[in-house]
Amino acid sequence: MAGRIAVVGSNMVDLVTYTDRMPRMGETIEAPEFSMGFGGKGSNQAVAAARMGGDVMMVTKVGDDMFGPNTRQNYLDNGIDATYVETVPGASSGVAPIFVDPSAENCIFIIKGANGHLLPADVDRAAEALKRCKLIVLQLEVPLETVYRVIAFGAEHGIETLLNPAPAVQGLDLARCGQVTFLVPNETELATLTGMPTESNEEVLAAARSVIARGTRTVIVTLGKRGSMLVTADRHVLIPGCPVQAVDTTGAGDAFIGSFAHFYVASGDLEASLRGATLYAADAVTRPGTQKSYADAAGFAAFCAQQKA
Repeated sequence: MAGRIAVVGSNMVDLVTYTDRMPRMGETIEAPEFSMGFGGKGSNQAVAAARMGGDVMMVTKVGDDMFGPNTRQNYLDNGIDATYVETVPGASSGVAPIFVDPSAENCIFIIKGANGHLLPADVDRAAEALKRCKLIVLQLEVPLETVYRVIAFGAEHGIETLLNPAPAVQGLDLARCGQVTFLVPNETELATLTGMPTESNEEVLAAARSVIARGTRTVIVTLGKRGSMLVTADRHVLIPGCPVQAVDTTGAGDAFIGSFAHFYVASGDLEASLRGATLYAADAVTRPGTQKSYADAAGFAAFCAQQKA
């Protein structure tokens, strides 16, 4: 293996409703389809990296309900080290009700449950294992104090870190996040973080540069079907999207980040890793669901060959 990836973050059970249209307030409508699967930004990113062949460990908390043991088993089934997956007595597991419309757009509620109990002390307990990692991946579905602790830990021990600031929170301290190697928001999250518009590529670039000016070294903005933008102090590169017929965009950003983590740890080539992640996320949206839409290495290779043809 080229290097180990740690994901310190969330797990959820996705409760996905496919609807012909979103209901209005106070309205009850019938939906044609429902499915349930494993999700949570942290877990999604870990699974994407692992399915591509990455060596991945997970640091998270599950509830002592029916979902907890199944979530742990899901990690093991995907080849993820679950040593630091701990159960919180009396807490529910995290859940994410998701609503998907016919255009494949979605809206999501997040109930943190046990994820809210992932604390800096849990990071300290996993410290020796984390020190052996090349990259640590973070999101914002766990307490901010834990996120800040991991960022400081990475800086202290020379370990690269990636923060996906999602769900976006206005209280995120960008100064304390300045030590991350990669900040990876989408354009909506970037607008929330900076208070700047992000409708056009020019606006995205200006907002990303404002984050760079506050100390962050590298910003990668995911732009959906438009691709992604890499911004540093001295350059910016637009990685174009891959046109596909989208079925369900749920978890596409996590597919991008998890696969990017794998490609980057394996190669160290930033731009090539972004191109690979763009293709991986494009492949994922052609199938319904979140983790179950993520390809393994063989499936991804077949998709890439099809795109070249």
